[in-house]
Amino acid sequence: MVHTISSITMEDSLDFARQMDKQDPLYQFRNEFHIPRRNGQEVIYLCGNSLGLQPKRTAQTIDQEMERWRTLAVDGHFEGATRWFDYHKALQPMLAPIVGAHPDEITVMNNLTSNLHFMMVSFYRPQGKRFKVLMEAGAFPSDQYAVETQVRFHGYHPEEAIVEVAPREGETSLRTEDIEAAIYREGDQLALVLFGGINYYTGQVFDMARIAAAARQVGANVGFDLAHAVGNVPLRLHDWEVDFAVWCSYKYLNSGPGGVGGAFVHRKHHHAHLPRFGGWWGHNEEERFLMKKGFKPITTAEGWQVANEPILLMAAHKAALEVFQEAGFERLREKSKLLTDYLLFFIDNYCSDNIQVLTPRNYEARGCQVSIYVQRNGKEVFDALQAAHIVGDWREPNVIRLAPVPLYNTFEEVYRVGQVLKQF
Repeated sequence: MVHTISSITMEDSLDFARQMDKQDPLYQFRNEFHIPRRNGQEVIYLCGNSLGLQPKRTAQTIDQEMERWRTLAVDGHFEGATRWFDYHKALQPMLAPIVGAHPDEITVMNNLTSNLHFMMVSFYRPQGKRFKVLMEAGAFPSDQYAVETQVRFHGYHPEEAIVEVAPREGETSLRTEDIEAAIYREGDQLALVLFGGINYYTGQVFDMARIAAAARQVGANVGFDLAHAVGNVPLRLHDWEVDFAVWCSYKYLNSGPGGVGGAFVHRKHHHAHLPRFGGWWGHNEEERFLMKKGFKPITTAEGWQVANEPILLMAAHKAALEVFQEAGFERLREKSKLLTDYLLFFIDNYCSDNIQVLTPRNYEARGCQVSIYVQRNGKEVFDALQAAHIVGDWREPNVIRLAPVPLYNTFEEVYRVGQVLKQF
């Protein structure tokens, strides 16, 4: 069977898949990564939505900092091209095009949930009747716990302070107009609108521009958890006038398990006297080592930094971002569309009604991840994929997430996944 998607006629053919790989201008980037093996055979790794693969240059980049530690010790903070004192400054220009921000709106620090708490100190400021947080129903548990404990910290009951927006009955995706309607309905009771950029379970990309605009219209701050969006889909945080965003670096950014996180703070807040939890790495650089009282935050996103930088994690992040920079995000996005189109081609044309796609079909509402809902015998399908050395992940009660990542996955791999799914 053949099927035309994205002006390319898709085919259930190994020759077709190999021809697509041959024509792929990004194919060589697969060689930048270590591909895991089982029983001497490379796996088909479709789990970059949980943990990205290790770039081959990561070990060397970390070793460089280990050597500087061995030979320079404390002087490594101030000597060398990427001195430890401001190591993060080398990463800001590489991250800026990925998140659609100016470099001074980005800081690299901590991890995602820590950063969410730090951002909520500044941007969840309940007063009077404006005390509510609006978020997606079924958000990733970490976000749910952060919001729950933040509202309790301010003396509110989560049942009253947290407003959740769920899909309509019989639907699996949230309609943007329903999110907007909820924002307008809560109106001047909303202190913060906090959404994921992508729903971790369904893979739905939310319309962040429209959500941010609606939040501004009712006077609420707006923030996004970009764990599944950063390095995956186009982002324009500055242009969308998002107040803040947070993300991790270990998924599509391939910066290692527990890798250092990041945060965005829009320029309009850099000189504002916002409450925040201070630390010496967010203090005015010129006075940092004077050791005086009186916190003077840097007037960029760096003013939200708290502690000095985990250099070995930063080095892993730097190595991964270099690969991104060389590949170019626009090219990665175009390949991502084709890879998911090809996966959907197999599901739509060869799988039974037992397998249904949860992820929206239009490009604006999906990234690398395709979530499939298996009505019966889901573990049997998952086990068949595992037996074929295909690494996806299982989410209770019956969802399999598969994420072809354009930096290291191939059309031939998607073809082989299709051959397994065809059995069901």
